[in-house]
Amino acid sequence: MGTVSFNVGNCMCADTTSTTQATILQVAQDAGVSKTSVSRYFSGERYRLSPGMQQRIKASATRLGYRPNQMARSLKGGRSRLIGMVVADIRNPFSIDVMHGAEQACREQGLSLVVCNTDNDPNQERDHLALLASYRVEGVIINAAGQPSQELSALANQGTPLILLDRTLSDYDADIVALDNRQAIDAALDHLQDQGYRDLLYVSEPTSQASSRQARLERFQQQLKARNLLGKWLCLPLGQEAHHLDEAIAAFLAPEADTHATKALLCGNGNVTLAVTRSLVRQQVRLGDVGLMGIDELPWADLIDPGITTLAQPTDIIGRTAIHSLLQRLQARDRDSPPRQILYQARLHARGSTRPG
Repeated sequence: MGTVSFNVGNCMCADTTSTTQATILQVAQDAGVSKTSVSRYFSGERYRLSPGMQQRIKASATRLGYRPNQMARSLKGGRSRLIGMVVADIRNPFSIDVMHGAEQACREQGLSLVVCNTDNDPNQERDHLALLASYRVEGVIINAAGQPSQELSALANQGTPLILLDRTLSDYDADIVALDNRQAIDAALDHLQDQGYRDLLYVSEPTSQASSRQARLERFQQQLKARNLLGKWLCLPLGQEAHHLDEAIAAFLAPEADTHATKALLCGNGNVTLAVTRSLVRQQVRLGDVGLMGIDELPWADLIDPGITTLAQPTDIIGRTAIHSLLQRLQARDRDSPPRQILYQARLHARGSTRPG
């Protein structure tokens, strides 16, 4: 079925009926609390316990080696304690960082995260959604690869809360947690203009399956005219031969008789920034004289001389917020409230790649 990874650090396969394993009663006695309190701690109701009581239960469970049998709990109470997360590209730095924030939030709530990767393939997305339904996940966070599928609608119709991550779906209402794409493009153009760049090339992966890519491109196109800037855009599958990207960048950088505007490349996400950086290195282009800026912070951005300017998304917070929004939807009083849109602003990390001269 593809990539499905479980949160090993929060594994749920222990058998509490084993004669060699501590029982819930022993944990309660060791911590000086009731069995009900221990049960609440391991069943996602920790918020009903004081911080001190939570710490005592955690310490006793660790000391005694207690692990709850979550499968038995789900059969008894109808709750799996599993949250599904479907990501479009698990290799994307954005996906990795958001997953980390989501996993941490799950761990704090006694939940486990089941992660599925679609490689931006709607067919894989359908398979993974069907798989998650068979696991009886309590909710799904999805970085959608395409249009709403039958499997996604089936999950929603059976009452499984859904949170859209980064990408919206047409004709489908659900909470969305994402970057404010308009603000990100505006912030990028503000910086590039302040640094003296007037002729811009926006490079993106194809926009057809990702609303966030489309929103960024549309805002870039709108702002070119509003700001009286020169500009072009390029949407290119990164799996193509590198020479296609090299040729497009070389054509953009070629001297023009009618303009002497300083040129810069703006990259639509981290994968694009990596591909464009490699192309510029191959062509021996000096960064700064030709500007380079990317959306998404990258761990190597300050290692490439003279450093690559980026707009960082608060990815850890986005992941945590997606989980918290999902948990709110699981509460009966919040199930039927209108869809929410939670947008975060990007933060500028200015480096030498956007310092002319």
